[in-house]
Amino acid sequence: MNLQEIPKIKHTNANNFFLLCGPCAIEGEDMALRIAEKVVSITNKLEIPYVFKGSFKKANRSRVDSFTGIGDEKALKILKKVSDTFDVPTVTDIHEISDAHLAAQYVDVLQIPAFLVRQTDLLIAAAQTGKVVNLKKGQFMSPESMKHAVQKIYDSGNNKAWITDRGTMFGYQDMIVDFRGIPTMRQYAPTVLDVTHSLQQPNQVAGVTGGRPDMIETIARAGIVNNVDGLFIETHFDPANAKSDGANMLHLDNLEKLLTNLVAIRKLVNTF
Repeated sequence: MNLQEIPKIKHTNANNFFLLCGPCAIEGEDMALRIAEKVVSITNKLEIPYVFKGSFKKANRSRVDSFTGIGDEKALKILKKVSDTFDVPTVTDIHEISDAHLAAQYVDVLQIPAFLVRQTDLLIAAAQTGKVVNLKKGQFMSPESMKHAVQKIYDSGNNKAWITDRGTMFGYQDMIVDFRGIPTMRQYAPTVLDVTHSLQQPNQVAGVTGGRPDMIETIARAGIVNNVDGLFIETHFDPANAKSDGANMLHLDNLEKLLTNLVAIRKLVNTF
């Protein structure tokens, strides 16, 4: 698919990677607008096509007492306000068949979480909304097997699909990124590298996922060099107190320097 098919997307002729970026979860209106304002400013300056990311609910937490959301429609309305305020498209996760129709009324891209990408009925429901569907590769799946997930979207009458690699399980408590999978998955659909989730350290004894944010630039640089179409980065102005995935998020203050470096690398790669 072409990025131009996404409403409100900017800088599509800049020959740059595109970016899905925002907080893990929508915690409130003020925080969402604050993060979006900063990222929009940076991506406009660097001419990066940008989609604001925020989960309207978190249905896959390790513990029952973990934060799951502020209310489905309340969070979705905040995503819509971000889109209207800054004239940018938005993406959010869906977890159930009923979520597809609901979320599609508010956002431009529907994201299938990695643990659910084998759920045929969920993929069909997402595809039938006509929205772009971002398929996260299961941590337990090979790059080659994502061909079938993409085909489910196509067979449902929707040719707008992306694949996002978010790392592969390496033992019980760590993830790796196998960069051999990027050219494989790009044969099936535009491919995104989820930098921050690839650095998660799941299955911790405390029931709270850990992470390696110090490795964000290392993984992102490698993705750009290996021609990923887009990057996925979760960011927050106070990761230590974020209600979800703070351990592997990028601090918002560090985003501009990172993206500046990555744009420079992509320009160099484009010369080969």
